[in-house]
Amino acid sequence: MQDIYNPSKPQPLVGNSAVLTEQLTMVAPSKSSAVAVYCAASLGHQKVFQLAALCHALAEAKRPLVYGGGNTGIMGVVSGAVVDQGGQVTGIVPYAIHVGGGEVDKGDGIAKSESVAETLDGKRREQIETIVVDSMHERKVEMAKRVGAFVGLPGGFGTFEEVLEVITWNQLNIHNKPVILLNILSYYNPLRELIRSGIREGFIPPQNEQLCVFVDGPADHEDHESFNWGQAAVDAISAWQHDKVQTLPFHWTRDTDNSTIPNGEVDLKEVNGMNGDLRCLKATNSWLNWVWHAPLWLERIWHARSCSTRI
Repeated sequence: MQDIYNPSKPQPLVGNSAVLTEQLTMVAPSKSSAVAVYCAASLGHQKVFQLAALCHALAEAKRPLVYGGGNTGIMGVVSGAVVDQGGQVTGIVPYAIHVGGGEVDKGDGIAKSESVAETLDGKRREQIETIVVDSMHERKVEMAKRVGAFVGLPGGFGTFEEVLEVITWNQLNIHNKPVILLNILSYYNPLRELIRSGIREGFIPPQNEQLCVFVDGPADHEDHESFNWGQAAVDAISAWQHDKVQTLPFHWTRDTDNSTIPNGEVDLKEVNGMNGDLRCLKATNSWLNWVWHAPLWLERIWHARSCSTRI
């Protein structure tokens, strides 16, 4: 019978020259009260998606909002609602999207019912702190390191990817933070079934189904428009039992929230017995960074030589 990982049992950790049997514990939960909300730059077809995004409860609970920085769609509704209630809002935007004029509706651009809000007006926009980063990856890291919880509203590919990544970080013991999915009109039922399929087929440990929390709301979908989804999200965050999470036996640094660590840049002195492995990791990251940018430099050198030859 295959052993299932037990966080209360010391696990062997193989290094370059020794096997470590040190007790491994879950990373400590974040002290941040801020919440990252993953959502779409599109409005979607159902008015309830927009109404659910009126997260006044975040401001009322004194929980700052961190989001993707967009003005339109569900992003605009969420951020505008928190600003209107006097809440603190921070938007994280990749440079390419920022200079390109922002994200746009990726659906058909048609809401089947009256829109709650489509864009942030200039006055509300001025009350939002905007941080411009270099890449999509940096956007996700910057959002994750600032918050103590994540909430997923209905969205598209970007929302799916962001939600699944922070769930994976829980599983890998990179951080210990609640991931709350607002299952409005059963939107996330297919994802829940996909997770359960992974468990049935042996790809996900059964206990890891709890790494994300589905908030289903009223059984009758007719009541979803009047349901207070924002308060339900805040309640689910408060109810998160960080000490019940079972993670894989990895320690990136010692009992520290690691979502703030970019590109494997850790304090090697803090990870007993793994210095050699982590130096290799840093060297590999540096090499990959060089390979990624090498074509650009080679193109510049070739162009410079071509120009000098013509002269």
